[in-house]
Amino acid sequence: MILSGIEINKRLGKDIIIDPFDPKKINPNSYNLTLHDELLTYTSSPLDMKIPNPTKQITIPPEGFTLEANKLYLGRTREYTETNNLVPMLEGRSSIGRLGLFVHVTAGFGDIGFKGYWTLEIFAIQPITIYPKIGICQIFYHTVEGDYEDYKSGKYQNNRSIQPSMLYKDFE
Repeated sequence: MILSGIEINKRLGKDIIIDPFDPKKINPNSYNLTLHDELLTYTSSPLDMKIPNPTKQITIPPEGFTLEANKLYLGRTREYTETNNLVPMLEGRSSIGRLGLFVHVTAGFGDIGFKGYWTLEIFAIQPITIYPKIGICQIFYHTVEGDYEDYKSGKYQNNRSIQPSMLYKDFE
């Protein structure tokens, strides 16, 4: 079952933490998260799964930044989230998708117990200007059936910034 917006609001400070929180961003069954003002891009090609690939940071100015088409950018949410007893999921907003901007290319499935900022895999099919603080995606929550263990990965838990791929740790 997916939680309603009313239920998300009821569980704030308990099963769900969103900081900062703005009640105007609650939807019927989700909450809009906003884009931070920083991005990362990979600086080498081809990328190699077995190594930490180098990145470059870009700051999105208030007047906007134009993304190149067919290039991967990593961004993050401004909001820190914690989720207990629920499965958090992330999807791009339909208004963003209708502009040809993919916000969370493949990793929208969160884990019970995740704590941190969401890294966004941003991909534009055509050039588009983006702005910091825009409502870029939405988080929604599934209930869980059965026993579970909280997320404990050392890769991405308790992050404070954009997290490039740490897949190389799977090869160690």
